[in-house]
Amino acid sequence: MKYPYIIIDDDNASILKTQSLFDEFSNYFLLGTANNYDDAVNLVLEHKPKLIVLEINPKNKKSNLSLAIINELFRFVKVMPKIVVLTTGKELAYEAIKHEIFDYLVKPISLFELRKTIIKFERNTEEIPTTICIKSYGDYRFIDTEDIVYAKADNNSTDIFMNNGDMITAFKTMKHFENTLPNEFVRIHNSYIINMNYVSRIHLGNSTCYIKNSKIQLPFSKSYKKNVDMIINLITSNENRELKNIFLNLDDLND
Repeated sequence: MKYPYIIIDDDNASILKTQSLFDEFSNYFLLGTANNYDDAVNLVLEHKPKLIVLEINPKNKKSNLSLAIINELFRFVKVMPKIVVLTTGKELAYEAIKHEIFDYLVKPISLFELRKTIIKFERNTEEIPTTICIKSYGDYRFIDTEDIVYAKADNNSTDIFMNNGDMITAFKTMKHFENTLPNEFVRIHNSYIINMNYVSRIHLGNSTCYIKNSKIQLPFSKSYKKNVDMIINLITSNENRELKNIFLNLDDLND
């Protein structure tokens, strides 16, 4: 299972350090970063991450990064993400615990400490089912989400396109599937959700996503351009990680 996270910190060096540690865990991907209160709240509301790394004692006090962000999120978020507080000392630990944070890490964080936090996080995170039921009158179809290539809105129903060429009509809205499908599924258009694992090419000039091993081309709209950028970044980072692992394995062989 893949877990999206965001980093809220006003220190760019700290952000890069935190991200580099998370890069050691292939099932975590960075949705974005924010360095002030307003951008942080907006980022969470827009992307709905599973995990937030939050600095509560910033270098720049004008950034307004603090535990108050948690209070603000409780006003608008139906399901609160797990929040890991990241700061330079334990002075604010008691206050953080009263805000029901998930964990507390002291800078500079180590890979060992982050690993322990991640283990706890995954144990406490509800698994999203990999099989969903599509009901049409008295017909129940049970399909694996990994076999879904993309979904297309059709008024108040949604057409589900499978990797074997089948198309299944579900009498649910696109919004339902946007909230139900795993993180590999990304909204790129008012009418389309795509499984990023099936993306072979993205043409920014033509605003088009291409599907692997087919002639299918799906449009993306300007309002979902950030989601398309996220797909590009995730696929690129995964490729870089795979190359890194290959070189590490070659070094081991040479040794």
